[in-house]
This record gives sequence, C-alpha cells and structure tokens, in this order.
Amino acid sequence: MLKTDESYHIGPGDQLAIVVFRVPEMSGDVTVDMTGNLTMPLIGQVSAVGKTADQLQTELAALLGSKYLQNPEVRVAVKTANNQRVTIDGSVKQAGIYPIAGPTTLIQAIALARGTDTDANPRRVIVFRVIGGQRQAASFDLTDIRRGGAPDPAIFGNDVIVVDGNKARQNFRDALTAVPILSIFRPF
Repeated sequence: MLKTDESYHIGPGDQLAIVVFRVPEMSGDVTVDMTGNLTMPLIGQVSAVGKTADQLQTELAALLGSKYLQNPEVRVAVKTANNQRVTIDGSVKQAGIYPIAGPTTLIQAIALARGTDTDANPRRVIVFRVIGGQRQAASFDLTDIRRGGAPDPAIFGNDVIVVDGNKARQNFRDALTAVPILSIFRPF
C-alpha cells in the first residue's frame, strides 16, 4: 500500500484497495472515477472524493451494515494516489505544479523542476505544509542533504517548496528569512 499521511484526501483517479472482511466478493481494487465516485457491489455509487481512507471505510461499513451485513468490517487503503501534486517555486529551472506518485523526497521533488537555478541558495529551501488545518513551514539545506549530512525529508501532496535566491522575489525572501533552519515544521 502507498504510505500517505493521515490527512490525505482521496481524489479522482486514485486507486483504492477495499477489503470487506469475510466477504471476498466485495473486496478488491477500485479506481475513483473522474467525478469522484466509486462503485461497490450492493451499494452502488459512493462519493469518495475529499474523504480520508478512514472516513470512507466508516461510511462503507455504515452503508453495508444498514441493509446487507451485520457488523461489517471494512478497510480502505490508498494504493495509488494520482491526484497528489506539489508546487515548486523560487530559484528552480522550471517552477510549476508537479504530480507525484508514491513516496517522494525533497531532492526528487527539486529534480522534477529540473534542479536549482544559477542564482539559487540551496542552503535555504522552505517547505510549506498544512498540518492539522494549520499552515506550517520548515527550512532545509539541500547542500547538506546531497552530502549525506542531513536526511532527505519526505514530501507529501499539496506541499509547496520554495527555493531561495530569486532576486525578483525579494519580498518573499524576506518572509523566508523569518523561518529558522530547523528541519521541523512550525506554524507560519
């Protein structure tokens, strides 16, 4: 199964593994369609988009338990997350929004943007992430990571990565200097 953070919300195109214990006919892999729905035997179409795997398994158990099964046990896991994207900005060769599939590290994400630009400060890369509904930021040193002196952090869908150094973004750089280099997420 794909390791996603607990707050990952299912989106169109995601492939889910659904297990209904003691009912193998209802278990299997299901792809969320482009309208955000999945189809299950007996209960038909169910909206999955925007829900976590835990929320969806609770809803499926309730639907199956209301008419068809006594105390159903349902497990939902994200097998392939096709709607995960990261935004990479700042002093990179090709800023943009990039899809990621599966576990991705900071170095791999920067490589998606074709690496850092000539005026980049690789010692100052900020990752913004929403944790528990609050926007937080952490600063990382790509030079240390590349040398093996620091761990290469995991990047999750919806993270925003900003590489310091772009002279045209002086105001944003001033905001980045307020984030200490701690490699841990703090409110921003």
